[in-house]
Amino acid sequence: MQDEKPGRLVDEGPRIADIDFSGYRMRIATDRYHSQDYARREREALWLRIWQVAGRCDDIPEPGDWFEYRLFDQSWIVVRGRDGEARGFVNACRHRGNAFCEGRGHAARFTCPYHNWSYGLDGKLLAVARPDFDGTLEDFVGAKEELGLLEVPVETFAGFIFLNPDRNAAPLSEFLGEAMELMAPYRIEDMIPYGLNVREAIDCNWKVIMDAFQEGYHIQGVHPELVAAMDESQERYRFCGDHSVATAPFGSSNLEGSSLEKQVAAIHSLPATFPAVANCLPRFDELLEGHRNADGAMPSVTDIPLRTLLQQAMRESWEAKGLDVSGLTDNQLSDNHFWILFPNFLLTIHAGEGTLIMAYPYESGDTNRCYWLVQNLQWFPPEDRAANRAPLTEVREGEHFPYFLALEQDYEQMQHQQRGLRNTAQPYLTLTRQEVRLAHYHASIASWVEGAEREG
Repeated sequence: MQDEKPGRLVDEGPRIADIDFSGYRMRIATDRYHSQDYARREREALWLRIWQVAGRCDDIPEPGDWFEYRLFDQSWIVVRGRDGEARGFVNACRHRGNAFCEGRGHAARFTCPYHNWSYGLDGKLLAVARPDFDGTLEDFVGAKEELGLLEVPVETFAGFIFLNPDRNAAPLSEFLGEAMELMAPYRIEDMIPYGLNVREAIDCNWKVIMDAFQEGYHIQGVHPELVAAMDESQERYRFCGDHSVATAPFGSSNLEGSSLEKQVAAIHSLPATFPAVANCLPRFDELLEGHRNADGAMPSVTDIPLRTLLQQAMRESWEAKGLDVSGLTDNQLSDNHFWILFPNFLLTIHAGEGTLIMAYPYESGDTNRCYWLVQNLQWFPPEDRAANRAPLTEVREGEHFPYFLALEQDYEQMQHQQRGLRNTAQPYLTLTRQEVRLAHYHASIASWVEGAEREG
């Protein structure tokens, strides 16, 4: 039943009119986006202490598969152990600190090329060249347990590998909290990057990206072609600690008063942005045809539950393909849920597909640049995943990847915003109530950065 599914908590979440704004700061200091001092504080108090997505579980499918994860000037190795578990280690030999891994690969053991110290996939020191140089072999064996690679917390959820640079971090389940239960029914772990899987540098602060995808207020100005499909006035919200989710019903009041033809055309236009919707359109058309009167005419648009038909078609179509959608509410089938997993994970998702965007600080620490990773995620039966998985495209500096229309519009707009935010004469930006998630998000940033400084 609908009321037994986790998604009902979002379906029944408050709208803007129901939210108490008294605890929110609606002015955000602009130095958060360009100040080197603030970036330094973020690095130490936030990025080097928080759970963050380092990659996907299918990046290291077999024991011995590994990849390097970099953040600023820090580097870690994430490896699949012989026991099937993913682990993370500081990418530095315990002898003289040499970084011995770069990129990705497969290995039976890690051997530092500087002096040939070697480590197992579990990080334990296996051997050194000429142990007699360190005195007796017995002395070396006695110290062996202390000289393994430095391990950092690594856990998995929804097909993603999370890493925390803080070796004393609380478990990932404690950090994600309720978000884990709400996201689990989507079966994200069974989705793959499909069609779009790109990492690119962009001329804006990483928080500009995070801000842009937490509100629909800009649709009217930046994405006019989406107005018919997105109704931000009907958004519902749920806040889960530092994380949050919002949902805007497909169509809703934006299409009220439109003809049947226009509303059906809007549904048929959805695959331009959400490709997997095309799978359910034949069934949707069948259900629609079933509403014709005896004389062959269609009833009034007000007498045809188009939204319900779309949801029914999506449920039936995905179930026919093998995707278990039994844990999703009807709204989770058709409506986009906009997830933020703090600090840098954005996922727009409905049944069977999603668009993932992650923003990372620029390696050099330049506050006016960052990286974003963009993936279209789509569910396929297990036997079709390998053939459809899109490899990662790393865009070279000075080049640009052409995205689909809405994302290309965001790409351009975010860089315009960064140019404005750099103006030191403007000390703060002002939020509207429709941007409540930004207020919540920046309150979380303040609690990590400023809270840590108070504790220190």
